[in-house]
Amino acid sequence: MIEVMDPAALEKTLQAFIRDVPDFPKPGIVFKDITPLLQDAGALRLMLEQLAAPFQNAQIDQVVGIESRGFILGAPIAYLLNCGFALVRKPGKLPADKFRKEYALEYGTDVLEIHRDAVAPGQRVLVVDDLLATGGTVSAAVSMLDELGAEVVGAAFAIELTFLNGREKLPPCKTHSLIRY
Repeated sequence: MIEVMDPAALEKTLQAFIRDVPDFPKPGIVFKDITPLLQDAGALRLMLEQLAAPFQNAQIDQVVGIESRGFILGAPIAYLLNCGFALVRKPGKLPADKFRKEYALEYGTDVLEIHRDAVAPGQRVLVVDDLLATGGTVSAAVSMLDELGAEVVGAAFAIELTFLNGREKLPPCKTHSLIRY
């Protein structure tokens, strides 16, 4: 059983490993870089365990990671929850029969894909990504999973940019983030 750490202490501990990169990917944006956190074994373990902890008794069948940092976090979380792992990718990266979802961005559209057999109808799914910002990408992923018949039990993120209100685009499920800005 993973012990749940006090959220305020956890957030303070993990924030020390987040690097701000100004003007990336474009001027005016402050990118929250998790690579220093990934490089520290103790911080990485703590983050993964605390992302998994709220879902350890939720009978998750599949963790679904969103490209690309969702893969880095999602696979070890699946291991911790003793379940499978599935990928949501950008177009053209999956070799087998795919389900495709186009979704709106602030200025244009984007596309996500998942193998049609990645989840089965009725499977309990946890969606994982590094960042919850506007909620567009994760909302599209959840919509794909719903259309494939999976039950989205929750969503877990290392970082949430609360001022962008991305949580509001998610369905009513347990949404868990460790660090909030």
